[in-house]
Amino acid sequence: MLQSEIEKSLEVLNKGGLILYPTDTVWGIGCDATNPEAVKKVYDLKQREDSKALICLVSDTRMLAKYIYEVPEVAYQLLDASDKPTTIIYDNPINVAGNLVASDNTLAIRVASDEFCQRMVRQFKRPLVSTSANISGYPTPQSFSEINQEILKGVDYVVNLHRDKKCNKPSTIIKIGNDGVFKIIRK
Repeated sequence: MLQSEIEKSLEVLNKGGLILYPTDTVWGIGCDATNPEAVKKVYDLKQREDSKALICLVSDTRMLAKYIYEVPEVAYQLLDASDKPTTIIYDNPINVAGNLVASDNTLAIRVASDEFCQRMVRQFKRPLVSTSANISGYPTPQSFSEINQEILKGVDYVVNLHRDKKCNKPSTIIKIGNDGVFKIIRK
């Protein structure tokens, strides 16, 4: 079942489509983080200004290093020490859609810990946009049943896994500069 859902998701992602999927935190809307048209579809669906950055998922730190010009050593230490999903905002992203990069030339990336997400991103071989499955300004759904119909109808595929699961809270977000200085944005 898991591999079947991964294959269906990859088919949609490879065509520039949007998926709705369970992550290691909350239900997310996802697309190919290297495809600017797909990223625009996410902003449009969420009715969100593209000046508000989105998070990406990578499968591991090797993949992370392909999308950040220089990963500060402290980031690896934080990821190793973290016992919960942690998103880090990095300076100087590379090889991703331009409309995904924040105006200050940063990008938020989380190394996925959920088995489905890890395997899907590894097989996709590119980072995946991961943003909460809600219209901008509305609360983040805590379960599949709370997801707005507009979101459900606006994606190209809804992953058929973990629909009965209550979601964890969103990830911790930490901003790390190339100088190694970091700031906790969300606990």
